[in-house]
Amino acid sequence: MAIVVVVAGSYLGYQQLSDDGCSGSIRLTVAATPEIAPAIDQVAQRWVQAGANVDGTCVAVAVEDVNSATMAAAVAGEHKVQLAGVGTAAKAVKVPDLWIPDSSTWILRLKSEAPGFVPSDGKPIAQSPIVMAMPQPVAANIGWPDAKLGWTQLLKQMLTNSGLNAGIANPQRDAAGLSGLLALGQAAGGGEEGQATKVKALQRLATEAANLRDELIERFPRSADPNEIGQALSAAPISEQNVVAFNAGKPPVPLVGLYLEPSPMPLDYPFAIMPETDLPKQQAAAGLRAQLASGTFKNALGAAGLRAPDGSFGSGFARPLGAPDASPPVSNSVGGNEQNGGTAAAGLDASALSQVIGSWTAITQPGRVLAIFDVSGSMNTKVPTAGNQTRAAVTRKAAAVGLNMFSDKWAVGVWLFSTQMVGTRPWKEIVPITPLASGKDQVQGSISQIVPKPDGDTGLYDTVLAGFKEVKRTWQPGKVNSVILFTDGKNENPDGIKIEQLTAELKRLNDPKQPIRLVIIGIGDQVDEAELKQIVKETPAGGVFVTKDPAKMSTIFVEAIGRRTGAAGS
Repeated sequence: MAIVVVVAGSYLGYQQLSDDGCSGSIRLTVAATPEIAPAIDQVAQRWVQAGANVDGTCVAVAVEDVNSATMAAAVAGEHKVQLAGVGTAAKAVKVPDLWIPDSSTWILRLKSEAPGFVPSDGKPIAQSPIVMAMPQPVAANIGWPDAKLGWTQLLKQMLTNSGLNAGIANPQRDAAGLSGLLALGQAAGGGEEGQATKVKALQRLATEAANLRDELIERFPRSADPNEIGQALSAAPISEQNVVAFNAGKPPVPLVGLYLEPSPMPLDYPFAIMPETDLPKQQAAAGLRAQLASGTFKNALGAAGLRAPDGSFGSGFARPLGAPDASPPVSNSVGGNEQNGGTAAAGLDASALSQVIGSWTAITQPGRVLAIFDVSGSMNTKVPTAGNQTRAAVTRKAAAVGLNMFSDKWAVGVWLFSTQMVGTRPWKEIVPITPLASGKDQVQGSISQIVPKPDGDTGLYDTVLAGFKEVKRTWQPGKVNSVILFTDGKNENPDGIKIEQLTAELKRLNDPKQPIRLVIIGIGDQVDEAELKQIVKETPAGGVFVTKDPAKMSTIFVEAIGRRTGAAGS
């Protein structure tokens, strides 16, 4: 009788698209993150057996489990872009008709890098809250379950409790790690003190970072020996589903999930129909979507340790100790036609994600950057939103904040530019590209020299070309080699090269085997955004970021580091 009920329910839920019989075949390919793929496949195959069809053509559904980062790399490659830290996918990984990653953040990141990537639907089909997982004895030591802990209290524990070995999965490749970092960053607050706290927390987490969440979870203690518990991983932001799966194995030391306030962005499993999917397959996807709203699917989710989008759960859900009856619902949509324009849960957008990823990149990955600062006379303009400090003063502060984020694995050089800085040459080297491990004080001291030249104009084109050539001359493998140029104006150097000469030279010098990332950060309302975009278009890994408010320069700078390719900001 149970089988009859399931089949009948599947048929009735699809009666708008199905007839008594069908012929031919529409093959709908689905790539889903591993933890949800079996539940989707279970419901999909029952639907197929019940006679799934589109206008009389039979529907077959092939569900494959694919790690979200792997598929994100494949989608990015199809659109000829890259996501920071994700790399490239193997040729064997094919983009499906329908993709269900673990988080909408993947969709947002891809849309920000590839404007042509506009999936449809995008609404969640499940959710799993992000929790701070701890071995039960460790959680008890910090007051669980009686104490009501929030992210602020946890952040304090991370920075002061030497016995708390906190770790994280690489937020460039893991949505749970990214969500955890967002929550910690919000707890740190703003201003210089908040930024310093954030950097300390990131540095602490980086010591126990793992590339993949499964690898991170393996570091939790596997015996009740107090010595092993003390040396093993003792805290990490992972999903509730991960805690359920870990405890299902009846480990000697179970994990506790701390549901901290405010609730971080959960994994929300968006139903993203790929832009290239033809109409019959879109209709087939709509039929499958209807099946995934059934009680059968909710119970399949529960058995897999997942909740429904509204935060409730079906039968078979092994609720962790202290877990709420219902978590906050998720109803975001990241398709191309929704009014919100692709805003993820908790009101986040792609720039917020890039800022977090940029901070992580600066602290954890090796790189080489030539930072070039505009010191033309207009940099003396006062900024009302920054207490009437000059643009140059705001730039010095942004440079200091950025430098403090870079680890000793980085090498940084500093140039200044205007006009006639050295004879007729518009640029001047202050510090050559120098390893911070040995030259951080020298680079730090150079920031004070970002002082406007009262009668100076903007020798933009010659400076960009010279900076690109310098990074190319000193290019090193295994690192991100970059030029980041800050300017508040457009080219004003009659004696210099023309833009046609600049773009032709950049095209000639660009070598995919030795990529150089050219990033231009425009500040204020006098920059020519079209001009800047024309400059960087010959360097595929580059980008333009423009902020009308110079006081936001630090934010834009971090975002620029966190993006593989650039787009205009605000």
